[in-house]
Amino acid sequence: MASLSATSKALNFALLSSLLWISMVNLSVSSHQFQVGGEKGWVKPAGNKTKSYNAWAAGNRFRVGDTLLFKYRKDSVLVVHSADYKSCNLANPISKFQGGSTVFQLDRPGFFYFVSGQPGHCKSGQKLIIRVMHHSAIEPPASAPSPTAGGGTGGGSGGGEGWDSDNWGPPGLSSTNKLVVASYFTTALEGVFVILYLFM
Repeated sequence: MASLSATSKALNFALLSSLLWISMVNLSVSSHQFQVGGEKGWVKPAGNKTKSYNAWAAGNRFRVGDTLLFKYRKDSVLVVHSADYKSCNLANPISKFQGGSTVFQLDRPGFFYFVSGQPGHCKSGQKLIIRVMHHSAIEPPASAPSPTAGGGTGGGSGGGEGWDSDNWGPPGLSSTNKLVVASYFTTALEGVFVILYLFM
């Protein structure tokens, strides 16, 4: 009888250890850090590429808890309101960052607007709209257009620069979607371990 109790305790310990490990993995895959602009970073776009940052954003899916990494030199990052984004008004930022490497956490669903703090850079296209989905948001239909499709001018509920407030961006699995799928999988696996633990 004593060996059965010891075996049961060892099994319970193994299940709880596995559950703790899976929980830690789940936390690590539930958010993602995006480097704004990819390898080139946060720089004034060359030539007539005035929508390059929003094209970059269209290729990603952003969720609550994700972070943006801005890498820049002799520049700054301003978080602004929608109207200031559209007019490139630098006078009233919500937040201003100047350190050369800024990590900004997306802490709520909805739109975030960023512009360069250097005069003239915003009008040259160094500005960015990020639309953040909630973790529980349902994926869009496969026919959803990209934010720059349709040529909208920011009408509707908080859009801008062609963003359609009814669409979340391009179809397909981005790296963030893959992380969310992994998060759901590990959560389901946690549930299986809890059920096994309860019935042992």
